Amino acid sequence: MLTLAMAGVIDTDFPDLWSKVAVRSHSVGSILWIPRERNMTRLYVELSSTEGERVDKTKATPEYVMALARKAMAPFKLDWKSIEWFGNYVVGQRVASHFNDDEMQIFIAGDAGHCHSALAAQGANTSMHDSFNLAWKLNLVCRGLAKRSLLATYEERRKVAMDLIRFDAEHCNAFEQGEVALAKNFDDNIRFISGVGAEYSSGLLTKIQSDPVTGGALRPGALLAPAKVTRYIDANPVDIQLDIPMLGQFRIYVLVPDILSMKNFLDAFYARLKNPKSILGRVSALAQQSYNESPRGKAASDEYVQPQRYTTVSHLFTLSLVTKSSKSDFELSDLPDILQQSRWTLYLDNADEKSCTDKWVGKLNSNEAAIINVRPDGYVGSLSLWTEKEGDKAADWVEEYYASFLT
Repeated sequence: MLTLAMAGVIDTDFPDLWSKVAVRSHSVGSILWIPRERNMTRLYVELSSTEGERVDKTKATPEYVMALARKAMAPFKLDWKSIEWFGNYVVGQRVASHFNDDEMQIFIAGDAGHCHSALAAQGANTSMHDSFNLAWKLNLVCRGLAKRSLLATYEERRKVAMDLIRFDAEHCNAFEQGEVALAKNFDDNIRFISGVGAEYSSGLLTKIQSDPVTGGALRPGALLAPAKVTRYIDANPVDIQLDIPMLGQFRIYVLVPDILSMKNFLDAFYARLKNPKSILGRVSALAQQSYNESPRGKAASDEYVQPQRYTTVSHLFTLSLVTKSSKSDFELSDLPDILQQSRWTLYLDNADEKSCTDKWVGKLNSNEAAIINVRPDGYVGSLSLWTEKEGDKAADWVEEYYASFLT
């Protein structure tokens, strides 16, 4: 199937211009309408001759395709005020056999690793995630904070590429079958299309258990689920999965329903993390030296994001505590020193809707805690539940996770 993609500003009396629409023409093929930014619309036009043969790509000019689109959209008017972008391609699906070489000297991303149709607008999205996945790993290895074996985990992106290719093949078939099949395909694959359904297999960074540890939505290899909380320090309601900016750091979330009941746990756990001889303490010291010598680049958004709020304890880790205790139940001074320094990532789990704790890990008793290790790209690396007397054991578990790939 030869398909054309054209983006521009359209003049039409078609009533569904501002919706994602599939138009099926029995004589001249199908058209997919997708509204875009700056008053533009992207059209995907299926090109095929009346005899069912492929059209010569050299004939697939903008003028030819616009005439075909007008015929397919009759009796509606269809004109172009401007054309921003035009391209045509034969739909096909291909994935590279490897995304890196054995010596970890060559890495491929984007179209070099996976080719597919543009029908679901997944190309740029997937490519940017390829690049970000590689970037944070290169940053840690080049700074001497992670073992070189961390770079081998970039191969996990191939699994996402394979998932994309399988989806794209189904999506192209649905596009040819018509609007009913296409609508069903969108419904069946909405998690993947939106990005939240791109998940990783078990590996060095992703500790997937055979049986779910919790009754919540979180699982290793998947992104953090959206949840509302209130920031303790300024009483602002925030989306917890977005509140901590992506600075190349790991995030360690501790969820406790009741701070007072879990005081001994918190004291023991954070004392271990703070110890300079621990893996987190030792590598955090190396990170401090590295970022002193080679600071993060400045961004226009820094004035709003205030990145220094999230590096008070470490340039490598951001610590976060989420509790159902009310603000009147405790003061910052009641918490371990390391949490007092992390005041911008202390959250009250008091949203009117379903709580973050219940959504992420399910119901916790007052003497239980959940710990979630989150990678710099926002994916859950590992999670587990602990009781009030297991602070040291929980710290051992966290240390074991990071010791497998940090220096």
